[in-house]
Amino acid sequence: MPSKTQTLKFKRTVNAPPAEVYRMFTNSTALREWLCDAAQTDPHKGGRVHLWWNSGYYTTGEFTVLSPDKKVAFTWSGRGEPDATQVQVSLTGKNGGTALTLTHAGFGSGKTWSKSVQEFTRGWEKNLENLQSVLETGQDLRFTLRPMLGVNIGEFNAEIAAKLGVPVAEGIRLDGVGEGMGAHAAGLQKNDVLVGFGGKKVTGWPSLVSVLQTRRAGDKVPVVFYRGKEKKTVTMELSRRPLPEVPSTADALAEAVRKMYAGLDAELAQCFEGVSEEDASRRPAPGEWSAKETVAHLIIGERDTHAWIADLIGSQERWSDDWSGNILVRHGATAAVYSTIPALLEELQRNEAETVAMLAALPAEFVARKGSYWRLGYSLLSLADHTREHFAQIRAAIEAARKQ
Repeated sequence: MPSKTQTLKFKRTVNAPPAEVYRMFTNSTALREWLCDAAQTDPHKGGRVHLWWNSGYYTTGEFTVLSPDKKVAFTWSGRGEPDATQVQVSLTGKNGGTALTLTHAGFGSGKTWSKSVQEFTRGWEKNLENLQSVLETGQDLRFTLRPMLGVNIGEFNAEIAAKLGVPVAEGIRLDGVGEGMGAHAAGLQKNDVLVGFGGKKVTGWPSLVSVLQTRRAGDKVPVVFYRGKEKKTVTMELSRRPLPEVPSTADALAEAVRKMYAGLDAELAQCFEGVSEEDASRRPAPGEWSAKETVAHLIIGERDTHAWIADLIGSQERWSDDWSGNILVRHGATAAVYSTIPALLEELQRNEAETVAMLAALPAEFVARKGSYWRLGYSLLSLADHTREHFAQIRAAIEAARKQ
């Protein structure tokens, strides 16, 4: 094996005390907020550190040095990498903030290591920028700078390609573009077929997603597409996602969520106007939710939110894959206990009120943890669109029941 000669070194000064920065490298919840998508840590010498990303990449190691507020070191054995490497983080207080130095050592010099070196260089630069953002503003740049194209995706196959006169059978057919978004501004239209994006070939949605993960809102990228038989190239500026503004205090966040719930509850009540108990109870098909069971799902979601808020406050968030999922028996049990439409709606509102009460009572020390507080507020205030999708599901279930 080639000798390990390469060490990567990064420096950054953040406006947060060393104790807060130290926590961001040793606490599992904190690590999720800037570096990975799930984490497990046991912060003592020889204790485990396991980090996982939605892409399927993961790394496992152990803490080798833990000097509170001064130094953290751990081994790094990443999926598909030639050998283990070592990460060390040194922290020094500076004018009320922290001077951070991160070294990642143990890379070899041969071709086997070249890709890893490039990816870690790019990754640590981006992730340390995100660490600074999370500590100073609470905002996770992976969300706030996640790009949007502003397109609706339609079905595409060889038969559709022939009808459109497009000389390829792989790509992404646009079913429409959003007014004022990047695709619209670049001149893309319905039935254009994307085949290239940012210098990479596009054969379908997964290939486009993999390219988007390396881009940020505001980036300008070349887009190659077919309009009929004509192949075109345009430059598109990737749009920013609309984001809710997270209030700065617990009381203000609680009030914002309360108002959101009030509006959603009024819409939900309209879904059930003139609906019989029988129609609301009937499942559209075996294994599908009835209208009542869909409300039960919303109730269960609130209950799970209470547990999640408690986990965040305690800084011991559950592992990412321990969620039980949408198990029909659980929804059915809730719908059976609160068996009428009024009872279900009332139980939902009670659970929403409990969520609001928990937000109003958030401890000051939790609100001061900007990353956790922002993530909580962002997640709750972003729920409205998802909830309205369930309203459409309720209306469809009722319509199917009436047809039966």
